[in-house]
Amino acid sequence: MRIASLLVLLLVSLVTQPQNTWTMQQSGVTARLRGVSAASADVAWASGSGGTVLRTEDRGATWRRLTVPDAEKLDFRDIDAVNERTAFVLSIGPGDASRIYKTSDAGARWTLQFRNTDPKAFYDAIAFRDERQGYAFSDSVDGAFVVLRTDDGGANWNRIPPDRLPAALPGEGAYAASGSNIAVIDNHVWIGTTASRVLRSADGGRTWSVVQTPLATGPSAGIFSIAFRDTSHGIVVGGDYKLESAAKDNAAITEDGGRTWTMVTGLAGYRSAVAFVPGSPRTVIAVGPSGADISTDGGRSWRPLPGPGFHALAFAPRVPIGWAVGENGAIGRSVH
Repeated sequence: MRIASLLVLLLVSLVTQPQNTWTMQQSGVTARLRGVSAASADVAWASGSGGTVLRTEDRGATWRRLTVPDAEKLDFRDIDAVNERTAFVLSIGPGDASRIYKTSDAGARWTLQFRNTDPKAFYDAIAFRDERQGYAFSDSVDGAFVVLRTDDGGANWNRIPPDRLPAALPGEGAYAASGSNIAVIDNHVWIGTTASRVLRSADGGRTWSVVQTPLATGPSAGIFSIAFRDTSHGIVVGGDYKLESAAKDNAAITEDGGRTWTMVTGLAGYRSAVAFVPGSPRTVIAVGPSGADISTDGGRSWRPLPGPGFHALAFAPRVPIGWAVGENGAIGRSVH
């Protein structure tokens, strides 16, 4: 009887302890990967330094490197797949190093859609509502935010008039760490900035407001990632990327669409990406170079998620299957 009781306690302990949910995969590259997007349970895309773009169509059993013309020296910090065959990839950098390419045939051919011509601009992230409507965000220029919008699948990118946006703080922009500082749901758009502020629009970018969050700010601190599970509930994470193990003032949640934000604690350190798990709306995963954390109450409390650290994270639409990417071509798959 006593042995049986001990066995039951052991089984309960094993079930309740956080398990390593990362299954590491072979990417075939050694590039630093900072962009990832899951189109379905089978198809995912990843991107990174040295013009690297990867795609899998068998849940990550194999990854194929794709060739973007004349992109060998570009750093693709963000990739956004709108379906299994169509994806947009953003390279970062000053001047014309900031570019957007598109493929509609699973990466066989790529079209250069946007090449930055402003030497003061530096694009950080893109995000799409659907196949036609998307947004791109740059560091501010001369005190004005720079937000682009497309309504024709990227054929034309138009700057939202600066007078529709609040004024930027000196040097305010975004951290190009994971391609996840823009969130889009329907006509709602949220952008997290280096000043730990959130730009928000509820009408597809026609009008904007800005709100300060309680996250820490500084030369290497601010919001690094923003995610929403619906138009009301969202989360921002960040911290100081030069202090990876510091766990102070690095996460906040909102329940009113981003109008107000409440600090939460429990992340084990600086985190560069956060995502809600589809099908489990109160489950949230956050990753950073030093590790990962999981919350099962919408981000209010956290526990460490065993396994390696990553830079970026994405889940497939409507299914609890995701991928995280990081240093030296690291790719991990997660099922919840």
